[in-house]
Amino acid sequence: MCQNFSDSVSQILTQIQNRPVVSKNETIETSAVRRPFTVSVEGNIGSGKSTYLKHFSRWNDRVDIIMEPVEKWRNLKRHNLLQMMYEDPKRWSLTFQTYVQLTMLQNHTKNTEKPVKLMERSLHSAKYCFAENLKRTGKMPESEYEVLSGWFDFMLQCPNIDLSVDLIVYLKTDPEVALRRVKERSRGEEHLINEQYIQDLHQLHEDWLTHQKFPVHAPVVVVDANKDIQDMREIFTVITKSFQAHDKENTPEGITDDFKALKRSGDSLESKLKVQRQKILGER
Repeated sequence: MCQNFSDSVSQILTQIQNRPVVSKNETIETSAVRRPFTVSVEGNIGSGKSTYLKHFSRWNDRVDIIMEPVEKWRNLKRHNLLQMMYEDPKRWSLTFQTYVQLTMLQNHTKNTEKPVKLMERSLHSAKYCFAENLKRTGKMPESEYEVLSGWFDFMLQCPNIDLSVDLIVYLKTDPEVALRRVKERSRGEEHLINEQYIQDLHQLHEDWLTHQKFPVHAPVVVVDANKDIQDMREIFTVITKSFQAHDKENTPEGITDDFKALKRSGDSLESKLKVQRQKILGER
């Protein structure tokens, strides 16, 4: 059963408010002990990851938002690896996925003084969803997949590399909805994406984050991302106002208790928030 958008947002906002900011006077050694609360936002192409992450931009003094490094993939010294992979995956899939692993590793290990780090996708989804799909569909030979897997396993096991994630937010979207959004936004190389590709990626995300056929390295909150973006924006507004009210009273710890109480009650959290939204936004 899908946990909802509001639940995922409340968990992240609790961390934003409660976790201390790293002091500029701290040494690298002491700040490393107090690593940021790290969230990876996962989902199919067109699931709304960028939109979800933009909700948190108002807290840029406390949240480090790290977007998927697409521009790096599009311009590696004037080579558009993303387009090359879409146009001829059998030739370029290993080259592209190797560079994806490098750039996602850079995202994971990026230093920050902020208490919360939000990442669009992760090294894990690059391997368990995208590389896996290339292998299953015959676009990446088994030998090349094993080379990629060898590097991936080494990074996971290396004691000097911290790939820890504290929470995974899975934006679960029906393939039909994801494909419609991809066509509507019409981004660059995405005109090369077909329906089967979206369906295959959806199934692999399900295999990983719902059925756990691949290792899951953190608790997962599953969000129904089929909803209209405007609905999610309004819910986010309500939750934000609730958190700000608690912050003024200097009782951020009460937020978690409030949401637990709502979840224990007979009514859904979504319906409770709808009532709050009507009060705050003046809806009738």
